[in-house]
Amino acid sequence: MASPGAPLVKAAASALVAAVAGSLLAASPAAGEAAGTAGHSPGVRSDGQRKPRVILMHDPELDDQNTLIRYLLYSNQFETEGLVYASSGVHWAGDGKGTKWYVEGREYTRFGLNLCPCESWRWKPGERFIHEAVDIYEKVYPNLRVHAQGYPRPQELRSRILNGNIEFDGDISTDSPGSDLIKKALLDDRPGPVYLLTGAGQSTIARALKSIKDRYEGTPQWPAIYRKVSRKAVIQSFGDQDDTYAKYIKPNWPDIEFREMATTIWGYGARNAVLPEDAVYLSAEWTKANVSDVGPLGAFYRVWGDGRQMVPGDIFDYFHHSGLTAEQLRAMGYIVWTPPQEKGSWISEGDTSIFMNLVDNGLRGNVDASYGGWGGRNGTDIDPSGQPSANYASSRWFGAAQRDFAARLKWTVTSRYSAADHPPAVEVNGQPDRSVRRGQTVTLTGRVTDPDRDKTAGRWWRYADADTYQGDLSIAQKALGGNVVQVRFRVPGDAKPGQTIHLILQGTEDGSQGLTAYQRVVLTVRG
Repeated sequence: MASPGAPLVKAAASALVAAVAGSLLAASPAAGEAAGTAGHSPGVRSDGQRKPRVILMHDPELDDQNTLIRYLLYSNQFETEGLVYASSGVHWAGDGKGTKWYVEGREYTRFGLNLCPCESWRWKPGERFIHEAVDIYEKVYPNLRVHAQGYPRPQELRSRILNGNIEFDGDISTDSPGSDLIKKALLDDRPGPVYLLTGAGQSTIARALKSIKDRYEGTPQWPAIYRKVSRKAVIQSFGDQDDTYAKYIKPNWPDIEFREMATTIWGYGARNAVLPEDAVYLSAEWTKANVSDVGPLGAFYRVWGDGRQMVPGDIFDYFHHSGLTAEQLRAMGYIVWTPPQEKGSWISEGDTSIFMNLVDNGLRGNVDASYGGWGGRNGTDIDPSGQPSANYASSRWFGAAQRDFAARLKWTVTSRYSAADHPPAVEVNGQPDRSVRRGQTVTLTGRVTDPDRDKTAGRWWRYADADTYQGDLSIAQKALGGNVVQVRFRVPGDAKPGQTIHLILQGTEDGSQGLTAYQRVVLTVRG
């Protein structure tokens, strides 16, 4: 969701992180061939870690459609347990019985409007954009599995498409197939977290939790059930889009981890956050060449002036028009809440940050919400000008993420492994988490290789924004040959026990996309 929800509901904010560790190591040609014959999504990723369990929730906003396309391109890295239609404050389907609904302060009461109570809001009858995306995924699936292992069968994904609590904004009064799925996942005995990723409201999650609480509260099992569910559930959401987190989840389940994933760079306000050198990735020229013209998934991606509306007649959705000024659009009856842009250029992927830190790229943002990654970080980074910036924590990665997206779209139309670009592999000797002493000299050694045999470059850098040690640190690095890069530094004497220092080995290949992968090492000062 985002729409008038972009400035109104999806407020630009620094994002949190949630990720699963690993390198963005693509399959070798031989591995790609093996993936093509196996036809089954294995439970582990390239780094040997288990795939994160994911239940993904979206409402029918064009940015959710774009986010879903990107998600499907990375779906080999996730265990997708559900693709769920969900409501939000700006999209709900109604019950089909003529029941009218109204929530004070929603967009239908703003801008001088008085359009509800109404039977539904900005939800097309028979909405099936998730089904459509999976249908298109089925067309490109044979090519995708040539390039990486683990892509789920289209029929598996299709069987996991469910309706959540879509009828009314914030309504958690009844169970739904989506809430039942969440309840079942949280109560099962499988280890590890269940990532509840929502680009819509949280009513489907809230209903699942309410159903659990209603069933077990007051029974002997309740304390254990409460602890289990609180430990397993990790909510990653672009804001609280229907107020159910504030009104139900937080008061009743305060120990569930909630990660706020709102970012500006992935949404309608991206042009206000993008770094100058990355502005090209929002342009019509780059988008056409690398997205819109690249196969059926690229054609399904929404861009400015593409002639399509999610809901015909939606006065908040004027993105299908091109060549018109804001004044002309208003004269046509539209509510213009973000400036018109060049035909064919980026509109939004407002909710992409909810899963980007689960991408297997080596940044390991899952370990702590302050670590940071392609989806942002729950902190303020220092931008290149030396100023604290809420946007820089996510915008600093945008160019690398866009190039990787373009490479995966190219996979969808390329039936030979050797005819496409694949990310490099970045490997660091030893464990990714280590304890060190004050005054100790630390040496870290890593290697960058490329499955396409392209040239690579590697460099170590300190991610000081993610450190809890905030003093100065002098690092010296050198290339040892054979794509090996070493860094050496002395742990400062004023570092306190428990403080951390984050070092990242970043590897880039010089193929057609210039793809990038990482390995993060976290050093903790011991007493």
